[in-house]
Amino acid sequence: MQPAAGARVRWTAADLELLPDNGNRYEIIDGELFVTRAPHWKHQEVSGRLFALLDYWSQQTGRGRAAVGPGILFSEADNVIPDVVWASGERLAVLLDAAGHLSGAPELVVEVLSPGEQNARRDRELKLKLYSARGVQEYWIVDWQLQQIEIYRREQAALALAATLFSKDLLASPLLPGFGGSVASLFV
Repeated sequence: MQPAAGARVRWTAADLELLPDNGNRYEIIDGELFVTRAPHWKHQEVSGRLFALLDYWSQQTGRGRAAVGPGILFSEADNVIPDVVWASGERLAVLLDAAGHLSGAPELVVEVLSPGEQNARRDRELKLKLYSARGVQEYWIVDWQLQQIEIYRREQAALALAATLFSKDLLASPLLPGFGGSVASLFV
């Protein structure tokens, strides 16, 4: 049976198994499929530097773990691949499924913006809404072109913009006691 004219196709996590392994990144948000190409070199550098900071802090404190590009399967209709995440040891023990994917919200999610209006909309609107609804405690949106970081923190059951950091600022978080790094160092 064909969908009615104008009806929206709802994608599921099972549909992702049928898509080609061609270097594209496939994500589903509220049943809508998003396809992106391999990110810009600078995007990957910034992601790597953020991971390195979080990973070093995690190893020093033993409080949790960071990962680059992990899959998060919130539901059959919400399956995303953020650039970097951090989860406490306690939460990670509960969230990892048998396939090694997260089945719920880590405490911290980081998205590095890719050029283009559709990419910015996805990260600033759709993913913000998704992460907020699913219980992410902190969400960082990193704009490597403007060299700034928007920090969203959970306030009264929703993520709200808490700060916008610029090159002269220090990146820190109440989730990560003692964690810190120069914003400028991320964009070298």
